[in-house]
Amino acid sequence: MTDNLQLNAEGKLKHFLTIEGLSKSLLTEILDTAESFAGVSEHQVKKVPLLRGKTIVNLFFENSTRTRTTFELAATRLSADVINMNIATSATSKGESLLDTIRNLESMFVDMFVVRHALSGAAHFIAQQTAPHISVINAGDGQHAHPTQAMLDMFTIRQLKPDFSSLRVAIIGDILHSRVARSEIQALNTLGAAEVRVIAPKTLLPAHVESLGVSVSHNLTEGLKDIDVVMMLRLQKERMSSALLPSESEYFKCFGLTEEKLKIAKPDAIVMHPGPINRGVEIDSKVADGPQSVILKQVSNGIAVRMAVMAMAMQTAAPAPGRSGGIHTIPGERHAGSLPASGIHAIPGDKGAA
Repeated sequence: MTDNLQLNAEGKLKHFLTIEGLSKSLLTEILDTAESFAGVSEHQVKKVPLLRGKTIVNLFFENSTRTRTTFELAATRLSADVINMNIATSATSKGESLLDTIRNLESMFVDMFVVRHALSGAAHFIAQQTAPHISVINAGDGQHAHPTQAMLDMFTIRQLKPDFSSLRVAIIGDILHSRVARSEIQALNTLGAAEVRVIAPKTLLPAHVESLGVSVSHNLTEGLKDIDVVMMLRLQKERMSSALLPSESEYFKCFGLTEEKLKIAKPDAIVMHPGPINRGVEIDSKVADGPQSVILKQVSNGIAVRMAVMAMAMQTAAPAPGRSGGIHTIPGERHAGSLPASGIHAIPGDKGAA
């Protein structure tokens, strides 16, 4: 048994709400499973039948481009039926509570909620309240967590720099308001990175940030020394309640990543950004579009990683009332129809199910 809401009684992933509390072995399983899905998007028919017959609802109470689209693509690649709720035209605009929204959608026999919400803890609340057969994936909640973003970034890093134990990673920018930063720090520390360094003005760092397992620098030039991975963050102006910076131009002068500043990091350092990019504020276009940038690779990898999380969570979900449960093999189907203990393995040369 486990008291972790994210895990079922056997310790397998049921919900994916935060990196915190998850083991290195489970994070590695997500990465390995994502690797087995990485080629699906290159098939002539970009589908595998693992979630055929399942219904996934995307509930995005905040704006999103990359996260929402890659979640939708991931579910479609797994052959699930996908419902994208238009929050602006839903009953929530008439005063319906979050819980009532969830209860009504449950009554429509859905199997998974993918949730983005402005309130920290919203995904946890839904996971606590929802029916046992439903899985919940956190697509970002307030300033708390964005676990799938962290995992797609870990996947991208592992493709290029497989040995986490030797990595020095710098996270630069608005750490205070960033749910991405918190999840990145937890994932990097869990996977055994040699050092996680945060670089930001004091006004954009949470109190006692060192307790998160990071070193701190307030100087970009000094902080970039010996760095293997440079993670840039945008200024979360929509979450800032007061004037924490003199101006964007002043911020770029001190903390914006330029080609000259990037030279201070290791010669083979990679540059990452979760998006959206604010060019000329936290990063120069020549860096964002340069040879060391893996920003678009991160976006592409989001599909495989979110496929992995969805497939793993649905495999361990309890059966819905009146259903036999689990992920079913399609008779005569040439694809892998269930998840082996070691993850999901693509069939070499397979071109996808129709």
